[in-house]
Amino acid sequence: MSGFRWLHDYLAALEGEHVVLREEADPHTLPPAHRLMVDGEDWGSAAKVSAAFGHRHAGVWGEHIGDWIIVRACLAFEGDYLVLETPVSPQRPVLPSHSPYYSGIDRLERHLQDMLGVAFLDHPDSRRWTRHQAWPEGSYPLRHESPASGTPPKRTPADSDYPFVEVLGSGVYQIPVGPVHAGIIEPGHFRFHAVGEDVLRLEQRLGYVHKGIEKIAEGRDPEGLARLAGRISGDTTVAHTWAACMAMERAYDVSVPPLALAIRAILAERERIANHLGDIGAICNDVGFAFAHMQCARLREQWQRGNQSVFGHRLLMDRIVPGGVFRTLTYQCAELLKTQNQDLSKELDSLLPILEDQPSLQDRLANTGVLAAEDARRLGVTGYVGKASGMDYDVRRDHAYAPYDRLTVESPCLSAGDVAARVQVRASEIRHSLGLLNCLMENLPKGPVQAEWTQPAKAIEGIGVVEGWRGEIVTYVRLGEDGRVQRFFARDPSWFSWPALEQLIHGNIVADFPVCNKSVNASYSGHDL
Repeated sequence: MSGFRWLHDYLAALEGEHVVLREEADPHTLPPAHRLMVDGEDWGSAAKVSAAFGHRHAGVWGEHIGDWIIVRACLAFEGDYLVLETPVSPQRPVLPSHSPYYSGIDRLERHLQDMLGVAFLDHPDSRRWTRHQAWPEGSYPLRHESPASGTPPKRTPADSDYPFVEVLGSGVYQIPVGPVHAGIIEPGHFRFHAVGEDVLRLEQRLGYVHKGIEKIAEGRDPEGLARLAGRISGDTTVAHTWAACMAMERAYDVSVPPLALAIRAILAERERIANHLGDIGAICNDVGFAFAHMQCARLREQWQRGNQSVFGHRLLMDRIVPGGVFRTLTYQCAELLKTQNQDLSKELDSLLPILEDQPSLQDRLANTGVLAAEDARRLGVTGYVGKASGMDYDVRRDHAYAPYDRLTVESPCLSAGDVAARVQVRASEIRHSLGLLNCLMENLPKGPVQAEWTQPAKAIEGIGVVEGWRGEIVTYVRLGEDGRVQRFFARDPSWFSWPALEQLIHGNIVADFPVCNKSVNASYSGHDL
């Protein structure tokens, strides 16, 4: 981390645009980010300055506090995080949009509009995003007056009138896919416009599995919030729980024991490896290379059985708790994990060269679903999607948090931006994760695995930033004087990778959509809070 060395120049740039800053809050109240209070009229100008400065937009959310709706935007730069904050009146909740400068923030602003009723001027799309027809006009679930159960009708009307954008022209036709699919994946609608086999436009409609996570988090204690965070997206239970606990621990100023931090990293890297194995196999299967699918499925199954044997859960759910982890790692369990690392490494020595040298496979993956570096930067994607398109950012390295701050984190970065590159990044991350696991288990600290948890007599807040297996997760938590959650927001990487899928499918044929989609593998559930 750079320690905000750039902040003086940024403040000068804001002053040059005549951006009015309110009296700044105590910078220690939102660790580890720096906070700037912006006048509402200058909300858009602040985004303009930030975009010109090179900030990446990492998320926007709001909160109904007393007589105000507080809107916050998180920006990232050189491993640091900056939060812009402004209040708006619930009677006239209007702000300039950030989307003219950060197109990837489009859907998060629409989500904020649906949940809290904040309207964004100059926003390119005012259609509902999250709510569909579950709440009537003028009802906003995250406002104080709205109950967690809402006021649903006996039967929610079908969302059949959603105005998809139409592409007109000779020979243009539409292909609707979903929201219910043939497999067991979650629901999402994809509307293609094509001429012949060539895709002209893809438009997504998500939000079908909206769970009300943000609302039902209110009033929970730290343990209850950790369990809820682990259920945002089942394949990312470790990373989301870690980010939520990190936010609370920073707010409480709790020092997690070194052994607990090492075990958390072991859990996170095992989660990363399991998901990358599954994705590599599924990508190969989508182009008819069933051999790789079978082998990766076998290796993933063995890996998850190891999770069950050592940690008691195949997906590692509820293994991270506020202040630490659920239990220590015995010598015998550590030895078992080391053996599994060695076995998987040997298997990959045989399997990965086959994939790299298979002409028919590479013919389908290379130059398919290309996401240009410019588009990746514009949309703000992170993780393997961003790394395959030249976005060299990894939270473990660039915003290093314990125990990664004492490890060498190798983060692959390629430039091709195609499906083949996204497979290569996954394969490299598996190798690097195995190395991290070996290092962690060879140097396990001694001591307890949970910290003391003392409730301060004031409201507190914090931000957790974790490198999940899909990329950067940003989580905000505010707790009241009673230690209960007042606001919880978890921004999954999928908020930015879903729009990337719409972009990278351009110029491909319809038949290549399944493999393009799988190469991104954004989470429906992680997006549909």
